[in-house]
Amino acid sequence: MDLIIYDEAKKIWKEINKGSYIPALERELVIHKKLLNVFHVGEYYYFIFNTQDAAVEFVSDNMTSILGYQPEEFTVPTIIKKIHPEDLPFFLNFEATVVDFFNQLEPEQCMKYKVRYDYRLQKADGQYIRILQQAICIQVGDTPGSFMRSLDLHTDITHLKPDGNPMLSFIGLDGEPSYIDVKTKQAFSPQKEVLSKREKEILSMIIAGKPSRLISEELHISMHTVNTHRKNILAKAQVASSSELVAKAIKEGWV
Repeated sequence: MDLIIYDEAKKIWKEINKGSYIPALERELVIHKKLLNVFHVGEYYYFIFNTQDAAVEFVSDNMTSILGYQPEEFTVPTIIKKIHPEDLPFFLNFEATVVDFFNQLEPEQCMKYKVRYDYRLQKADGQYIRILQQAICIQVGDTPGSFMRSLDLHTDITHLKPDGNPMLSFIGLDGEPSYIDVKTKQAFSPQKEVLSKREKEILSMIIAGKPSRLISEELHISMHTVNTHRKNILAKAQVASSSELVAKAIKEGWV
């Protein structure tokens, strides 16, 4: 399930990385310079994201105190797995929109924009917090839209925005215009209602990786009822397996 979502995101990031491979930067110098452009409104950690490899190259130590994960656990597949199921379509649509935005810019312009959006992220203890993700390009190639590496900042804004839909903005630096609450590319858009309220509830649990036994216990229904719902969901989705179901549900915004 997680690899399916990861692969979808990698397809998006692949579009923004058109240059040849560039070796790692002198990270500490770049980090301290770029952090001057970011305003903190809560506890935060930062990391370097390589779009070519779709990989986290470095994460600050305070990530562990905020999320509870060890640095080696903080990978792109893990981040995607821990995004709230309801926010995953937003995340993928935002990333697709970011690619389109930067593909219109010359390399030097890519360095003059900060990408900002929010979503809910699950901590190691199972609780969700709302993360404000801000990303600044720190390395580009020599062609338009060749966004190679970014410095990303995750700030806990749960106290500022406990609920509501995620929002995407592009913040201009060095005199560039800003674009707030941008209409996103609907690469993964909600479709007409296919599932009942109960089926959507069970689907959310399936996406979260919960087995039928646990779903039965949490919803106070029998295992037989859970399995019947699962069969009906597969039939309505016109898929043959849970992995296919998760991929289609995320793509079409059923949860």
